[in-house]
Amino acid sequence: MSSKGGGTALTRRNYRLSSDTDKPKATGIVNEKLLSDYLHHVFPSTKQGPAVASLRKPLGFQDLGSHLESLLSEGEPIEDSKDQPVEGRLGPQPVVLDHTSGFEGLLFVDDDLLGVIGHSNFSSIRATTCVYKGKWAYEVLISSQGLMQIGWCTLNCRFNQEEGVGDTPDSYAYDGNRVRKWNVTTTNYGKSWAAGDIVSCLIDLDEGTITFCLNGQSLGTAFTDIKTGPGVAYFPAISLSFKESVAFNFGSRPLRYPVEGYLPLQNPPASELTKAHKLLGYIKNVLCTAIDVQDDRLVQKDCSLWRLHGEPTILITLAHIFNHFAPLMCKVYLVEDVLMNFLLGILEGGGSVDEHPLIQQLMDLFWLLMEDYEVNECLKQLMMSLLRAYRFSPIIPDLGFQIHYLRLTTAILHHEKSRKYLLNNVLFDVLRSVVFFYIKTPLRVKEAGLEELIPTTWWPTHFDKEGKDEREPKDESADERLRRRAYERGCQRLKKRIEVVEELQVQILRLLLNNKDKSTGEASRYIFLNKFRKFLQENASNRGQHPTALCPPEYMVCFLHRLITAVRTCWDEGNRKNPGSVRSEEAYVPPQLFYNGKVDYFDLQRLGGLLSHLKKTLKDDLASKANIIIDPAEIQSTSMDDLDEDEESGAAQRPFGAAAMGGALARPSWLSSPTLGRANRFLSTAAVSLMTPRRPLSQPEKVKVRTLTVEQRTEEDIEGSHGNDGLLLGRPHEEPEQPVADKSLLEIVDGIVMMYNLSVHQQLGKMVVVADDVHEYAVALKDTDEKIARCPARRADILEELQKSQKVFSEKLNHLSRRLAWINATIYSKEKMLDVYWLLCVCIRTIEHADNTSSLFAFAPEFYLNVAMNAYSALKNYFSPANSMDELPGYEETLAKLAAILAKHFADPRIVGTDIKDSLMQALASYVCYPQSLRAVERIPEEQRVAMMRNLLAPYEQRPWAQTNWILVRLWRGCGFGYRYTRLPHLLKTKPEDANLPSLQKPCPSLLLQRHMAELLSMDKDMAASFLNSVLNQLNWAFSEFIGMIQEIQQAAERPERNFVDTRQLKVCATCFDLSVSLLRVLEMTVTLVPEIFLDWSRPSAELLLRRLAQLLNQVLNRVTAEKNLFDRVVNLRLPGLESVDHYPILVAVTGILVRILVDGDRQGISRAASVLLSDPCFQLHSIQHLLGEGVEPSSSSAGAATSTARPVVGSLGSSVAPPIPSAAGNSGSSERKHFSLHACSEPWSRVGATGDHWPPQHPPLLSWQHRTFP
Repeated sequence: MSSKGGGTALTRRNYRLSSDTDKPKATGIVNEKLLSDYLHHVFPSTKQGPAVASLRKPLGFQDLGSHLESLLSEGEPIEDSKDQPVEGRLGPQPVVLDHTSGFEGLLFVDDDLLGVIGHSNFSSIRATTCVYKGKWAYEVLISSQGLMQIGWCTLNCRFNQEEGVGDTPDSYAYDGNRVRKWNVTTTNYGKSWAAGDIVSCLIDLDEGTITFCLNGQSLGTAFTDIKTGPGVAYFPAISLSFKESVAFNFGSRPLRYPVEGYLPLQNPPASELTKAHKLLGYIKNVLCTAIDVQDDRLVQKDCSLWRLHGEPTILITLAHIFNHFAPLMCKVYLVEDVLMNFLLGILEGGGSVDEHPLIQQLMDLFWLLMEDYEVNECLKQLMMSLLRAYRFSPIIPDLGFQIHYLRLTTAILHHEKSRKYLLNNVLFDVLRSVVFFYIKTPLRVKEAGLEELIPTTWWPTHFDKEGKDEREPKDESADERLRRRAYERGCQRLKKRIEVVEELQVQILRLLLNNKDKSTGEASRYIFLNKFRKFLQENASNRGQHPTALCPPEYMVCFLHRLITAVRTCWDEGNRKNPGSVRSEEAYVPPQLFYNGKVDYFDLQRLGGLLSHLKKTLKDDLASKANIIIDPAEIQSTSMDDLDEDEESGAAQRPFGAAAMGGALARPSWLSSPTLGRANRFLSTAAVSLMTPRRPLSQPEKVKVRTLTVEQRTEEDIEGSHGNDGLLLGRPHEEPEQPVADKSLLEIVDGIVMMYNLSVHQQLGKMVVVADDVHEYAVALKDTDEKIARCPARRADILEELQKSQKVFSEKLNHLSRRLAWINATIYSKEKMLDVYWLLCVCIRTIEHADNTSSLFAFAPEFYLNVAMNAYSALKNYFSPANSMDELPGYEETLAKLAAILAKHFADPRIVGTDIKDSLMQALASYVCYPQSLRAVERIPEEQRVAMMRNLLAPYEQRPWAQTNWILVRLWRGCGFGYRYTRLPHLLKTKPEDANLPSLQKPCPSLLLQRHMAELLSMDKDMAASFLNSVLNQLNWAFSEFIGMIQEIQQAAERPERNFVDTRQLKVCATCFDLSVSLLRVLEMTVTLVPEIFLDWSRPSAELLLRRLAQLLNQVLNRVTAEKNLFDRVVNLRLPGLESVDHYPILVAVTGILVRILVDGDRQGISRAASVLLSDPCFQLHSIQHLLGEGVEPSSSSAGAATSTARPVVGSLGSSVAPPIPSAAGNSGSSERKHFSLHACSEPWSRVGATGDHWPPQHPPLLSWQHRTFP
């Protein structure tokens, strides 16, 4: 018999069936009468009623084939009627997207011609079939929620890169991104859509109306009186912007939300559907009927208890059924409508998947009675249907749909042979199986049922700069406390329901990580390992080149958390069997994985540079330390590969138009069809191909990917055996010989770290925006409430507007607080925080072990350091304040270990990448801005602290110095003159963009690290001289650049014509000013801690350094203090971007240095400093008078008064009396001299102190200033 399915002539398995010629009348299986009764029971005829059952013809296996054929042909339509065209529709069947002529722009289309991705500004495509009469429907599965217009168009519609479906007279569209409908003009319509929604497009050509539905709910009639009549026919069509994607269902699968009276554009396979349902009924009859041979009767039983015991009668009966059933199960419509619903029905009773063994029995039956290619196709279509159903199911409070589909997926994967086939061929190759581990976030809270689950909403109303709730519980009102507790209970209910889904997802991964199922070949875990590595390779290699091939970051986040849970569970199970092995709490990736060639890192950057370079330069170290010999031929071949890549990249630069039709892209597309993974057709219209945009529309550069070694590996290569260390080959002497239970898990942990680096961290930061929105709306609502309370009763109009605003803010907060509950449960929960913390600890331990290998540390991939820094940042900025970091186990110790890594490696010569070096330096700079992490730096061993300070004090030339200078400034801030402010005093009344920025943290100076700096500069005279010379050089450069730029800004501002100053120029100007101030602060720090560097002229370079310092200070003072000077004019312009440019920060920095060398030193030092300052050619007395407050009269002109107000003075350098306190009446009419930061800005200055201390400080005179450190 040849198969009717698949289109390939393959011989079916031949089952030798019992017949009259083979067997005597009394068969050895069952007697003839009992067999006849059994077969009539299994295959009941619809024509025979119970009354004539006794008159029916005896039935045996020899007649069963013809009997079954006659049963299946009952009610089947006549052949001629099958192929008759349906009235009202024109076009071929099946209906697909028209990839030959019906498109405009650049598009990717999937293999099945149903999924599409936009690849240009606004691409359009229509279907191959049109309708002109009747009522028709099709569905669109929304894969991304961006700009798209979906609907209907006629053949006359002409689209371009700006106008699509709905922008021409005879086209009509719904746009759920902007919530509008389009037909030349546009009006509001419908609801916003989200990824995972299904849009139904309905057209009634009898009434002339078009309607759209979202997830089965009608959005109302969108268009009436549409054009109809002779020559007018409508095609399904879509226009979509770059990277947006959808998949169409014209009827090739059952419509998810069929509408009564409307037909799908594609005919359902009615005849085959009837057959499949009949055959399924016969299978159910077999499952529910047992033959009692002893009592010679049939017994009804529960089909869930059925087992495949190999009874010949039952097997032969099933073989006849499957002869017809198997070919039908290769068709997606029948699999989804018949088989999937049948299997789901088996699990409907609830209970664990293990309590439903019938599915396992059915899988055994499929593999026994179907051809391998039929089972393969059936399983593939079944998993595609399940994935599609899971992804596009609406969210309801109990997540019932998602749980239902995940349970069936788990049940199928429980079957070993099916699991291995799916792993080998489907889950990562054809399907985007990572979707199974994703829980989508609802955008429409009401439809998701969150209002019932969380009836009471609450939001924090008082935040400090660090984002924590300022209000203490004792200040919370009783009503607020009740609301908060009710909200928290609702959040807990939601979290428990989400945890059910997460547990099922982890179960699936644990099945895929099974390493004991070796009876049918290679264990599942090793198949998964290879596929997982290829998945990572595709996402790492395509970053920035072919975005449609990347797994979306929101999927990655969920996949990462489930994988961590599953891996840790497997790890701990192995540890229990081998108690001496490493526990999952202490997991790390041994350094030999980075250089022994067992794991492919697909050309990702190593700390020491390219792998090919490291193999050449460190081959001797590998041989001596790890006993690994690099084959010279391999080094040579690597070099040749690099040459080949250069040659091939040129050949790849051909336009996409050359591969327009059928040019295959080998990358799976994550943005297109919900299940299929490959976009094989790239469509390009001539109009677009002839365009010459700024970036040529060329094929992505070819990335030469070496064949993954994992594909040739066996279990022994990974786990090792006697005398073979497997993945741990090449253990260096420094690495402890501690056993690892399952070495294969090490590679998965390594992959998890890589996943976090690829996109998870970015997504964690992106989702924080919802919490930020809650905070902003809460502040706005509180402000509105206060305005309502102050609103006078006579202004009813204002009160009405305020109350409208209040209502809008309240509704928005109710919506956002419920969304935030969902996001906190799925992304920022305590369990997810522990996962990220575990990952941080894994990276820290891995870096520590790799560091111990000395030169071999260069082989470690850069992403380990990146993940260590980013995971800490995520814990600090994204998970708090919802969860406290202090509650994490061993958090203080982890903080100190990370501090040691940053302190050691920011200047590590083994690290060559400039990007990773900058990241390390920025992380250290951020680290010293917060008291808790700064104390962690102070807790690292003294030797490492001193080494860190020595690296920070290295000369600034020939290296990036701005960040290291910033680190020194933060160690000093809070100790300098007038340097206790958190924000610049003149900016206190403005709101910072982000109060959590490291630069806006309260001063927390480190006296311990200052002491190390003083000792180093004092003891090493050469280092001190070179360091200070480089600081003075950079100060000279930064301040000169600043002056040059403000001259240009002033000239632009004085031009009569309307002009705009480039914002980039303003930003660079402000940066140069900030650098000048920070360099002056480092000089102040140095002259305070080690004054002898300048004043002890027995040191060889002291006098020269003092003269250079005096010259620069005079230049700065002259520029900043001159009357009506350039600096004044630019500051008074108050340009956006130059807010930080002001007199105060730079003058107090200069004053701090002058006070130290002219006031607080010994007599000889003061004398030397004064003589050098006065003898400098640039010295101008008015600059010092300006600081002393002399020569500025209050009765001067208005311009002068403005200048004196903007430039108050610091105080008399020679005075032994504390600066005068401003009176309550301010400075109007007073003849007192204005003192910098005391009189003119007395009100804001009172908030300058970091701990609430007021200006002017109630301290002894400036002569004793050096003892005034930050409290």
